[in-house]
Amino acid sequence: MVDLTMARLQELMLILYAVSLIFYFVDFLNKDTRAQRIAFWLTAIVFVMQTGFLLQAILETKQLPVLSLYEGIYFFAWILIALSLGIQVVYRSSYAGFFLNVIAFCFMTIHIFAPTQLNETGVGDSLVSELLFIHITFAILSYAAFTMAFVFAILYLLVYNLLKKKKWTSQFSRLPSLQHAMTGMKSSIYTGIPVLLVSLILGIQWAYTALSDWTVFDIKIVGSFLLLLVYSALLFLNRSGKVKSTDFAWGTVIAFVLIIINFFLGSKLSQFHFWL
Repeated sequence: MVDLTMARLQELMLILYAVSLIFYFVDFLNKDTRAQRIAFWLTAIVFVMQTGFLLQAILETKQLPVLSLYEGIYFFAWILIALSLGIQVVYRSSYAGFFLNVIAFCFMTIHIFAPTQLNETGVGDSLVSELLFIHITFAILSYAAFTMAFVFAILYLLVYNLLKKKKWTSQFSRLPSLQHAMTGMKSSIYTGIPVLLVSLILGIQWAYTALSDWTVFDIKIVGSFLLLLVYSALLFLNRSGKVKSTDFAWGTVIAFVLIIINFFLGSKLSQFHFWL
């Protein structure tokens, strides 16, 4: 019962950390002070929880838990989080904190779902199953965000076309403005990218833990990382002024088509994404 409670607390810590990364990413791209503040406090909560687990381990073993590989990974992740919080407090740099937290999140995931850790806790099968559940949930949430971006892109192109042709229909007043459609499109992509990244990190860790025969070059994994690159490139090119707003909208539409292809064809050709 105690092991199960600890496992649940660690899962909650991981989820809070994943959510904080989403807000860090929004702040990283959009200089959103509110998002940065939320991300900072979520990370602080994670740090307090992680410190509690660390102190418990020290009290049980009477030493700093760094003698095994997975214990060292946990301690390393704890140091990275402490550094990220310190940098943000002292230097007011959320960018450095964002990159440190991405690395720390990867190591924390490896620690929590490491095979050795799962065998010792006695709730390994449950944790692995829930890791898969969280991975799929985050993947679906990212697809939902990208779908929203697709809808706003279509609305943007529709409004742009009506304005260009000066066609004022009775439904025109019910359509969003170009600015609102662009804001919705970008906000959806801002959300979708970090959520998909978190899903991929968790998915790779699940495959490493649960599968004996898999490869990181699986068609679904490669396709998902390519989607991350496509959406990231779209945002970068638009923010740097190298892509016009209409081209950005069309790029978002094409990227969504790639998501559909990756979801259905990628799942069919994948070696282990047979449940999708």
